[in-house]
Amino acid sequence: MGGVRTRYNERVASGTLTEDAAQAEAANRLDELALTLAHPPKRTFFGKAPDAPRGLYLWGGVGRGKSMLMDLFFAEAKVSPKRRVHFHEFMAEVQERLDVWRKMGEADRKRSPWRVSGAGDDPIAPVARQVASEARLLCFDEFQVTQIADAMILARLFDAIFANGVTVVATSNRHPDDLYKDGINRGLFLPFIQRLKERCDVFELVSARDYRLDRLVEAPVWYAPLGAGSSAALDLAWTRLTLGAEPQHCVLTVKGRKLEVSREAAGVARFTFEELCARPLGSIDYLTIAATFHTVILEGIPLLTPDRRNEAARFVSLIDALYEARVKLVASAGAEPDRLYPDGDGAFEFQRTASRLFEMRSASYMAEERRSLTES
Repeated sequence: MGGVRTRYNERVASGTLTEDAAQAEAANRLDELALTLAHPPKRTFFGKAPDAPRGLYLWGGVGRGKSMLMDLFFAEAKVSPKRRVHFHEFMAEVQERLDVWRKMGEADRKRSPWRVSGAGDDPIAPVARQVASEARLLCFDEFQVTQIADAMILARLFDAIFANGVTVVATSNRHPDDLYKDGINRGLFLPFIQRLKERCDVFELVSARDYRLDRLVEAPVWYAPLGAGSSAALDLAWTRLTLGAEPQHCVLTVKGRKLEVSREAAGVARFTFEELCARPLGSIDYLTIAATFHTVILEGIPLLTPDRRNEAARFVSLIDALYEARVKLVASAGAEPDRLYPDGDGAFEFQRTASRLFEMRSASYMAEERRSLTES
């Protein structure tokens, strides 16, 4: 029995996880890959480097434990260098690197350690070479394709990444055949799907239970008033909803700007009210968050008054984005929704937001699938 399955069994024995046959089988598959990575095939008699081990594309519904299993695998994989990154963040980095290469002068390109002979002005080959230098194992959380700019380069980018000896492991809510579904010019994206399936085994986590939903409905999702008790409750909610997955840091790119997400795991992002509503963010930022995460934990919503009308307006935009996308919300606040903004300029308009906040606590809302707002 390998390390991933052993760690999984330990969590089941401790009561942290409920035994699940699909999760156990996924752990076995990840152990097989970890063993192959630890003992890669040797060069051939003629000195040709062998292909990198086939990766694994782990997909299934929200709350099935994919990120938790990725945690266990990434910790156990004896390969260096290795990297784990949210797919949205990775593609934003790639687009930035492509732009830097395009703007480089010919002399700088010739001096670059990432230069690929014969690539000419094409930036994809040198960027893929740079990516490969940073990770023999590349693990992606929340693999999804929503931007046409990403879709149009993925086939060539991953051809080059695989050719540079990188093994890819990914978690996703979608089968590869459903990536970028109904997207613009999707026909140009199909070669990427084929290449992904050639280089990664596709494993569906077919667990019938949505453990995230179970944990959402087993405890309140709105904690008031603010204090040590509500903070502790959010800590427990984080652990429940992520199945104990390790928090990651990621950076979302919104119209060329950086939006820091200091804590995210298993499709759950955790923010403070100050992080999201006391800074100059707008609807596009909140829509990006809603498109990236299925659950948001929001800490420290204060009582809102006319002197905080700007923060209140941003909070309204945030809730609108989460509500329309059917993103789940767990929050701590100074009061119940209908008492957050009781008087003064803007209080009347806030009533619609309060109504939505109450609806977002309902069992029917919790059971709804997340909606795509930005996929095109």
